[in-house]
Amino acid sequence: MADLRKVQRTQTGTFFVCLPRKWSEEHGLKKGTLVSLDETSGGKLFIDPKYNDEQQPRVSSLNVGPYLGREIVGHYLLGSDIIRIEAKERIDLEARKIVKATVGSLIGLEIVEENYSQIVLQCLLEPSGFPPEKILRRNYAIVAGMHRDAVNSFIDGDCSLAKSVVARDDENNRLYFLLVRILRTIIQNPRLGEKLGLSTIECLDYRLASSLVESMGDACVQVAQKTLELNGVKPSAELRKLLSELQTVCYDANEQALKSFINKDIAVAESVRQLRERIQALSTGIEQGAKEETLDVMPQTLATTAFLKQIYEHSVDMADLVA
Repeated sequence: MADLRKVQRTQTGTFFVCLPRKWSEEHGLKKGTLVSLDETSGGKLFIDPKYNDEQQPRVSSLNVGPYLGREIVGHYLLGSDIIRIEAKERIDLEARKIVKATVGSLIGLEIVEENYSQIVLQCLLEPSGFPPEKILRRNYAIVAGMHRDAVNSFIDGDCSLAKSVVARDDENNRLYFLLVRILRTIIQNPRLGEKLGLSTIECLDYRLASSLVESMGDACVQVAQKTLELNGVKPSAELRKLLSELQTVCYDANEQALKSFINKDIAVAESVRQLRERIQALSTGIEQGAKEETLDVMPQTLATTAFLKQIYEHSVDMADLVA
């Protein structure tokens, strides 16, 4: 329940509201103490009792265990600035390998101290220097390239290109984790949200959009893996043409979905949905043509088509975030 308080006014015309006694005592406020008042773009006021205190780093501690890598990622996403990894006796070689591999998958996280029983990780990023829109655009640019190359690798039977798509998914994941960390930090720090021009609701939308872009990248990896399974075998010329057309329409849907999300453009968002009929027609054509293929090509072609349709549906979901 909100603590409702009545606005009062002095004879000189100054408006004032009394601060809650319990809250004031918890934060050590006394007569003459300075507090910071920040007005948000929505007209709300934030009262900060410790505005001039140096921001303390958030520290978390972990014990070496079977889920060490997962725990490091979890604390990184929660915004920990320092992660201490400790063992009762010593940290074995396998655990150190897990730590170093996990650190390599997370942007800004570095090993700053290491001895026989402790490893200290520190995130060296300044959140205000990483606007969510910039990260999302960068992540999408990587996934867009993966999308194009994954389909081309399947059409041309190019295993080398397919392997490069799989390799690029690491950067896709790194940027996704970074964006989740930044968004969670903004939600916990309204002043940072104001600095970056993002409300809590917008942070939630960016969280969903980033998840959809990351999922598009995963679908591209699946397409690339189908290329590797065929090991150079190509579908027929007619199917290659249809797959190329499907990829073009899906790619256009991706572009329009991101544009509509960033610019909050409902008309552009609606244009993404209007591509569904074309997507379905091409998919049906591919599915019919696949029946004439050999038993090794047919299932891979059908699976690739399904993954492309999945990518399109992710574009629709992103466009639906525009209101």
